Amino acid sequence: QVQLVESGGGLVQPGGSLRLSCAASGSIFSINAMGWYRQAPGKERDLVAVITRSGTTNYVDSVKGRFTISGDNAKNTVYLQMNSLKPEDAAVYYCNAVVRRWTGTPEYNYWGQGTKVTVSS
Repeated sequence: QVQLVESGGGLVQPGGSLRLSCAASGSIFSINAMGWYRQAPGKERDLVAVITRSGTTNYVDSVKGRFTISGDNAKNTVYLQMNSLKPEDAAVYYCNAVVRRWTGTPEYNYWGQGTKVTVSS
């Protein structure tokens, strides 16, 4: 199996910063991409940022210039540095990984359990 373990959520004031981490472990041959999604109460789960194995990144427009995604391929870990946080950034943040478990097999999506980010004064 594959496990994704997130950390770093919490309560922060508007304008503050948080850093999320997500480490993948288990039966992993390769990880093609890792990313962060978020889901606010009553809303859909939406992509926030993604990074491919080669380092290509993509962000939703609302976080460009404020959030930075980075990864450590050797550690199967992805980070999300969140600066200038706004109340509308509050959500449960989920880590996602596109994993190939053995050579020649398909890739599958795996999800972490989520970490809550609250932005409030």
